[in-house]
Amino acid sequence: MPNILAVYARELIDSRGNPTIEVEMHSDTGLISLAIVPSGASTGEHEAIELRDNDPRRYSGRGVLKACNNVVETIAPKIIGFELDKQEQFDQLLIDLDGTPNKANLGANAILGCSMAYARLSAQSKGLWLYENLDHLTPNTLPTPMMNVINGGQHADSGLDIQEFMIMPTGIELFSEKIRAGAEIFHTLKKLLAKNGYTVSVGDEGGFAPQLSSNEEALDFLMQAITEAGYKPKSQINIALDAAASEFYKDGFYNLKINGQDVKATGEQMVDYYAELVQKYPIISIEDGHDENDWDGWKHMVAKLGDKIQIVGDDLLVTNTKKIEQAIQTKASNSVLIKLNQIGTVTETIQAIKMADKADWTSVVSHRSGETEDTFIAELSVGLNTGQIKTGSMSRTDRIAKYNQLLRIEERLAS
Repeated sequence: MPNILAVYARELIDSRGNPTIEVEMHSDTGLISLAIVPSGASTGEHEAIELRDNDPRRYSGRGVLKACNNVVETIAPKIIGFELDKQEQFDQLLIDLDGTPNKANLGANAILGCSMAYARLSAQSKGLWLYENLDHLTPNTLPTPMMNVINGGQHADSGLDIQEFMIMPTGIELFSEKIRAGAEIFHTLKKLLAKNGYTVSVGDEGGFAPQLSSNEEALDFLMQAITEAGYKPKSQINIALDAAASEFYKDGFYNLKINGQDVKATGEQMVDYYAELVQKYPIISIEDGHDENDWDGWKHMVAKLGDKIQIVGDDLLVTNTKKIEQAIQTKASNSVLIKLNQIGTVTETIQAIKMADKADWTSVVSHRSGETEDTFIAELSVGLNTGQIKTGSMSRTDRIAKYNQLLRIEERLAS
């Protein structure tokens, strides 16, 4: 196999105008790979550490020159000459080199950039696409997209408590037709919002950010848009939510609006609220319905709704196998959100997916709110046959890039 010849790192810009790191890796056979690391706005406190410069003179302290230097000065000398297509050994070398449980020394962004670039270069060295070389599975599943068409929470200034209102074309077979359905519903929703006097500006993930009066009004608009676009709720199109409840949890209570009224709810009351929404709307998935440390709330939700919907852990689990194992044992979830930069290496990400699969959980491969043109997660969703991807709405090139890559893969798999 070829070996690593050279490694570089540079500071680029993500979809929110903040710096991020790109790693460039060369093989001794003349191949070159690039990998750009995303960044989140709504982050879990147990995520791997994203290294920032904290220099107020540059990008309000958000520069990543330290992470870039760590790649060039600390990581590169240890990996030049390393043989390609040995992902687990390569990632373990990076983990050992950092020496901390949360990658705080070198930075998860520096480590992940190297891990992703290595995975790409390894696939290229065998003449394969990335998705064909990620694991020993046969890639044959295009994911159903979760399209975040109305943004709230930390992703917009809409005033909505729930962070993401998503449509899922679960009752449509072909991926290309799922994309068409999402686009048609998205444009229908735009017309409906404009007709009713609401803004059609978009949030971080490409969904609309209207100043609606309640979460219920957002869901009503979604239902209307699905129907007017010519699709059938429940049989063709379902709804998924990301509550991001940690963002409105304080002093033991969830502070939000329910039916337009300010409420301080307990964990059990939140479950009752979600149950009402599930009964009224075709909601099949709720992510982060409780605070990341409210394990009792999570367990209560699984007990009441776990046989009806997908209960997705993001901030609760942070793509960490130890957290996932804890949730499996305590029945605190039945699905995991997969984010590469929460854990920091490709190998650990794959291990998280496999652990969920073994427990008969579902996995949802996810973008971050601070995204880039990098399409790694699109190929990850196919390579690991996860069956679901969450990568934004039908606008903003940083989101559309993932859908376009999946359309290319669909064509390739079909042939």
